[in-house]
Amino acid sequence: MHLDSTASDLAYQSGFGNEFSSEALPGALPVGQNSPQKAPYGLYAELFSGTAFTMARGEARRTWLYRIRPSANHSAFVKLERQIAGGPLGDVTPNRLRWNPLQIPAEPTDLLDGLVRMVANANPDKPAGISVYHYCANRSMQRVFFNADGEWLIVPQLGRLRIATELGVLELAPLEIAVLPRGLKFRVELLDPQARGYIAENHGAPLRLPDLGPIGSNGLANPRDFLSPVARYENLAQPTTLVQKFLGELWGCELGHSPLDVVAWHGNNVPYKYDLRRFNTLGTVSFDHPDPSIFTVLTSPTSVHGLANLDFVIFPPRWMVAENTFRPPWFHRNLMNEYMGLIQGAYDAKAEGFVPGGASLHSCMSAHGPDGETCTKAINAELQPAKIDNTMAFMFETSQVLRPSRFALDCPQLQTDYDACWASLPVTFDPTRR
Repeated sequence: MHLDSTASDLAYQSGFGNEFSSEALPGALPVGQNSPQKAPYGLYAELFSGTAFTMARGEARRTWLYRIRPSANHSAFVKLERQIAGGPLGDVTPNRLRWNPLQIPAEPTDLLDGLVRMVANANPDKPAGISVYHYCANRSMQRVFFNADGEWLIVPQLGRLRIATELGVLELAPLEIAVLPRGLKFRVELLDPQARGYIAENHGAPLRLPDLGPIGSNGLANPRDFLSPVARYENLAQPTTLVQKFLGELWGCELGHSPLDVVAWHGNNVPYKYDLRRFNTLGTVSFDHPDPSIFTVLTSPTSVHGLANLDFVIFPPRWMVAENTFRPPWFHRNLMNEYMGLIQGAYDAKAEGFVPGGASLHSCMSAHGPDGETCTKAINAELQPAKIDNTMAFMFETSQVLRPSRFALDCPQLQTDYDACWASLPVTFDPTRR
């Protein structure tokens, strides 16, 4: 199928981590070798590596691109005057924090200008850690962007996105996510007047599906439900600004053409999307609330087995049937650091204050759990099978402490009374009653 700069058709390939191949023109992919002396159609061969050359075969991420112009064809990058909002990281704080949604700007703002760093646990030059951003936008990007600091996990909360990448097009709506590999060039266009959402920038090992262990061979996110685009190229000789994020700073250069000019490609270092409604949720059918790890969609591992650099966890619609059980998440203190967001509906552990587009941060060993109203209702509820519906909360969970940015600590969206949601918990202890 021929997909050029004027085509509007979308097509996807299914399966997580597969070695894909795609061509927008018949015969554009070389046969039998990756870099022939003369590539078909006069294209240039280029290797796009997401991991070191010597990684184990099962860990390696790389894609061969066959493009109209090599990526090396650009002038010097110049540091941009406008940088990512959020400022430097603020003071260290062990306190529980929660934010209301950021407001959509009144002035024309694309996703890059509407990006705000909220928390991070490592500088971009470190080979591990994550940074979390919120975005608010009201217009499409006219420029092309790539991120040299890490892969992006995009979680829309409001508004549909069309992400035109070097390897093809992804269309994304709330309740779907997309992962864009480190270094991939792309342009984000808005399909609705406004857009808002969350982005986790992963500086560590690329995201992958978690192991299932005793669960067996099925459950959670199924590999077949992850979709990657087919080849689609732009052969446009027009001025284009190319922006890159390098060690946390934005740099730009001017091109005389669109850099989204890959006509064919094959490999596994590819962008992909996933519909969160396809997640096969597991839970207890006897007693006790299980650990939230059973809701893990994707994980970025560390060298310590079972300790994640980043877990992406969701809390989707599900049935609650456990008997004689405190059904909301229990009160807990945790080794991990939890940055939560809400896409739609309400979160079952909070009665109010945590709204779609908002966020919360519970750091390592910070005590948290259901608020007073939710706790009281759960203790006194007459337990019957019940459906938690019309909801989708998520969590970026990481093993390293997340520090809020200066903006996150000073912005008017920070709730100054968050601790009060637990103040109404009564003392019900009675030593004379079992």
